[in-house]
Amino acid sequence: MQRDFDPTVYILASHKNGTLYIGATSNLIQRLHRHRSGLIDGFTKDYGVHRLVWFESGGSMEEAIRREKQIKKWNRQWKIDLIERDNPEWRDFALDLGFEALESRRID
Repeated sequence: MQRDFDPTVYILASHKNGTLYIGATSNLIQRLHRHRSGLIDGFTKDYGVHRLVWFESGGSMEEAIRREKQIKKWNRQWKIDLIERDNPEWRDFALDLGFEALESRRID
């Protein structure tokens, strides 16, 4: 279970095989709320990237930031492979954390 302040690296997607966003946070629940509510201006808001398709918790915030930077440097296929290793259907894990389902824009 996610603690309030647990360093986490996460990947959001617009839909299956869609636009990806990699981030790091010390509070995943709060950050997801901000992304999904459109409270964070920029990339995720502009491109509708709000589905939590992968995350990794634990360690220090410095380790999470290092992992975020590492994943951002990967090619797209490696990122997709990372997601599909644990989430082959690209399910929105935010639903498991108590968030409402997002309106589906695309069916894959």
